[in-house]
Amino acid sequence: MSTITTEALSATTLLRFATAGSVDDGKSTLVGRLLHDSKSVLADQLEAVRRASVSRGQETPDLALLTDGLRAEREQGITIDVAYRYFATPRRRFILADTPGHVEYTRNMVTGASTAELTVILVDARNGVVEQTRRHAAIAALLRVPHVVLAVNKMDLVDYAEPVFAKIAEEFTAYATELGVPEVTAIPISALAGDNVVEPSARMDWYGGPTVLEHLETVPVSHDLARCHARLPVQYVIRPQTAEHPDYRGYAGQIAAGTFRVGDEVAVLPSGRTTRIAGIDLLGVPVDVAWTTQSVTVLLADDIDVSRGDLIVPAKDAPEVTRDVEATVCHVADQPLTVGHRVLLKHGTRTVKAIVKDIPSRLTLADLSLHPHPGRLVANDIGRITVRTAEPLPADSYADSRRTGSFILIDPSDGTTLTAGMVGESFASPEPVKDAAEDEGWDF
Repeated sequence: MSTITTEALSATTLLRFATAGSVDDGKSTLVGRLLHDSKSVLADQLEAVRRASVSRGQETPDLALLTDGLRAEREQGITIDVAYRYFATPRRRFILADTPGHVEYTRNMVTGASTAELTVILVDARNGVVEQTRRHAAIAALLRVPHVVLAVNKMDLVDYAEPVFAKIAEEFTAYATELGVPEVTAIPISALAGDNVVEPSARMDWYGGPTVLEHLETVPVSHDLARCHARLPVQYVIRPQTAEHPDYRGYAGQIAAGTFRVGDEVAVLPSGRTTRIAGIDLLGVPVDVAWTTQSVTVLLADDIDVSRGDLIVPAKDAPEVTRDVEATVCHVADQPLTVGHRVLLKHGTRTVKAIVKDIPSRLTLADLSLHPHPGRLVANDIGRITVRTAEPLPADSYADSRRTGSFILIDPSDGTTLTAGMVGESFASPEPVKDAAEDEGWDF
């Protein structure tokens, strides 16, 4: 295995990416090939895969076993859970989420892609773009994943024919563009043979673009969340009440976006009370400035009511506080989501009671048309909903902030996650429909 120094790692950037695709399109094989050919697999791991492959009657190591770790996955030859892998090259570090292909596990793809900057969507060259391909493209668009790679796999089974690749790439790119995906890079590959995964393929000299790894290493990645709207969800109120710190009152949490400085004028939402940052503690040490992903404790100049779930924001850059949240959602539970459904809405560190007020539309994946007022969403459906919350909620648009513009709906009876939501407009936005009686009968 190649050795990468600590200095080299500190100089490289980090890319979070996810893989998706239909069943048997070769996602796990691609990931295994990527890890193997980039020399990111330890010798004992490769030996374990070799032994497992021999026991299953295979002559060559099944690289898919590098990611399919669950017993059921190995027995069935499918991916069930999201498999996270961490690897690095001299040019970049990677966090990879290998997500399942079955329709039943679409919810796992939502989980894996929710923090990704790039999604690799695989297509079997023999089958082309299928419904699950469209679903994964729609989810990538909903989650605002900035880069999408279309990996047309199993080119060895279509004689490495350029027209086959070109037709699939054209169809998918047109569909993704209509969804609003900002960038699509199509790459013809054979994960099993290793063509265009890490090394260029001699069998496809008609293709002049990058290999999968080359694209992953060079795609622009913007981590400058420090320039975004500053947001600090309060996770814990710290009051030691000791002889050393008799009056200490700090508000701890992880900065979701932006930068905070001592002296900044801030507002605490949803109350709207304003004050000034008197101090910031980072790992117990006072600092003048803190930024995105740092876990800090903020001290405020005034003694105002702040509790877990509140949001500390710049006074002049506060999100709207509302009780009616309009969003695009992907329903992930087996239990349908219906109008009138009572739920818990978790947004950041805040959880409030809510009720599904309206379901204006459901997206039809085949032609991206909107089915108006379906009345309910079933597992894997994508649609628009309006949720009324029992308490005011400060929420950004998902287009402005993936972290503070997202939420989940939870079944209050058993804690099951029902729906993943993205606040604000999206490609699924319908024309607003107003019902004169829609505000009647609400009990909060």
